[in-house]
Amino acid sequence: MIITTTESIPEKEIAQILGIARGSTVRARNVGRDIFAGLKNLIGGEIEEYTKLQAESREQAIQRMVEDANRLGADAIINVRLTTAMIMQGTAEILAYGTAVKLK
Repeated sequence: MIITTTESIPEKEIAQILGIARGSTVRARNVGRDIFAGLKNLIGGEIEEYTKLQAESREQAIQRMVEDANRLGADAIINVRLTTAMIMQGTAEILAYGTAVKLK
């Protein structure tokens, strides 16, 4: 599966637009990570626990988007975007979406 943030794929021709492929995940902080984050907040620097949580969430959302595109019969996903939104205190949704296409 080709995944790109661009509107086209070099040297490939789009034969058909299949629709929007999407994948999301909602994640919550946990007590263990919050304790380490609180300590890090006192001394400054990157909060690696949250960085890892965000990276895992992005990868899961992208994987779910690819699965959705496969269900549509896509060869590629173009114009891929990632967004995040707070659902409630301490939880956030990561959404990956793009246009599923069939290539010639």
